[in-house]
Amino acid sequence: MAARQMKLGLFIRPCGHHIASWRHPLTQADAGVNFPHFVEMAQTAERGLFDMLFSADSATVWTAAESAIDRLHYVAWMEPYTLLSALSGFTRNIGLVCTASTSFEQPFSIARKFATLDIISGGRAGWNVVTSGNATEALNFGKEPHLPKVERYKRGREFTDVVKALWDSWDEDAFLRNKETGIFSDRSKMHVLDHHGDYYHVRGPLNVARSPQGQPVIVQAGASDDGRQLAAETAEVVFTAHHVVETAREFYADVKSRMAACGRPHDDLKILPGLSVIVAPTRTEAEEKLRSLQDLLHPELGVALLSARIGFDLTGYPLDEPLPPLPENVVISSRSDMIKSWAQEGAEGGTPTLRELCKRFASSRGHFSLVGTPKDVVDAMEEWFTTGACDGFNFLPSYFPVGLNDFVDLVVPELQRRGLFRTAYEGKTLRENLGLPKPISRYVAPARAEALAD
Repeated sequence: MAARQMKLGLFIRPCGHHIASWRHPLTQADAGVNFPHFVEMAQTAERGLFDMLFSADSATVWTAAESAIDRLHYVAWMEPYTLLSALSGFTRNIGLVCTASTSFEQPFSIARKFATLDIISGGRAGWNVVTSGNATEALNFGKEPHLPKVERYKRGREFTDVVKALWDSWDEDAFLRNKETGIFSDRSKMHVLDHHGDYYHVRGPLNVARSPQGQPVIVQAGASDDGRQLAAETAEVVFTAHHVVETAREFYADVKSRMAACGRPHDDLKILPGLSVIVAPTRTEAEEKLRSLQDLLHPELGVALLSARIGFDLTGYPLDEPLPPLPENVVISSRSDMIKSWAQEGAEGGTPTLRELCKRFASSRGHFSLVGTPKDVVDAMEEWFTTGACDGFNFLPSYFPVGLNDFVDLVVPELQRRGLFRTAYEGKTLRENLGLPKPISRYVAPARAEALAD
């Protein structure tokens, strides 16, 4: 049996994941509207044998406090589904994963879009399922108020079930295309869903053929109990955030055990924590790269983003004093708890100041962060991978193109030297490269099981 190897995603962001990256002299400030820039990014990731491009999305500009919205570089960039569809023509192997919300879309349209992207790309599509936690998104989709989290997850679960069922609308051999008889499809291999649920009524069938990899890959992010359960039931890749290995191991063990309870094999889900890396031949050089980015962070933007994440307006508080006491009811997510734990950590220099917390969040937004040599970086990645914390990582370059080039040219070769990462793609589809099984249609599976029993 081949040795287990890491899976790698590239979390794309126009200028980079450091919130001041657009100001760096080596980045392109117009990256959000610069398609050739994204082509270069995708082709570099493919040169590095990454499994997939991962594009998160939010249907709102308001991802930071109002006071600093004019300093945020990703308030406007290309819609990711269209972007990845275009990038499919410039790549051959890398997966193409993007976000679509179950709160503001319809199952039929999502099923059709991603089935189409899977056909266009030759089986490389994935859908990042989100329920949309930002209440300002709802204001762009009519008068209905943003649903509570529990309700969003209930609807999201039904939504996902309907989409996956629609992807089974046609058997793989349903299309005869017989010019002599005039029969284009075998009607007995077309399946009408006729779904009537608590939230959706969908007749079907989908008017797109079954995709090359059976179904697009289901990707999800979410650390809450509801999110973990939904992942265990439906996800095939999970993107998560942990800044220390201990919490990553707890998450990994919990989700994998929930999978077993759902009757799913352990390897049918890949858990990929976010990873921020700044790497250079020497630690001094790597630290200087980080310093050059941190010096570009405007305090107003740092405070605004930290305020949005922690759920409490920190505007006006002294930057060089510790985080002020926060009411218990402001904690809105696991990331908020993480920031509060940073504030209580202390160090040789004492309790971190608000300014220091802003800089820490600016560089990685709470994800696992490494600064050092290729050996330093791979040592830490190997520890996480071999001690039950992950199946690989979703890489967040601090700034493009330098951060991605450095990772591909310095980190990937060291991973390969240790046998931790591939030296060539295993297949052509995203499922093949991730080591995920090709789904059997729900309409074919019973007949196949009966034949095997005989």
